[in-house]
Amino acid sequence: MAAQGGVLFQEKVSRLLNRQGRTPDLKPNRPLVLRDAVADRRPPKGEATCITEMSVLMACWKQNNFMDNMCSNQISSFYTCVAKAQVAVKNKSEQSNIQGGRLPPKQANTLLRRYPNLQTEI
Repeated sequence: MAAQGGVLFQEKVSRLLNRQGRTPDLKPNRPLVLRDAVADRRPPKGEATCITEMSVLMACWKQNNFMDNMCSNQISSFYTCVAKAQVAVKNKSEQSNIQGGRLPPKQANTLLRRYPNLQTEI
């Protein structure tokens, strides 16, 4: 069904571009070729982790005049949470590399510079 929609779209575009004795109905304002670069967008940042542990630790510090030895339990829980979050981020990045998906813009631009597109209209 999706292929049929694509064919219908192609037919409509070819009909609008067709010059059968008259000017085309659809006149592109840029050449119909792909560029050799993509926009350099940064991926969205993930959400913050270990916020509750950090706030508990800071509250403990405030109550105990910033003495580390009084808040050792909160410090250790915060560090274990940070370690777990780092392992999760590392596993997620490894999975995205294995599964493929989208290329980062920097890699896409280097590949497009190495293999440029044809500069003529199809």
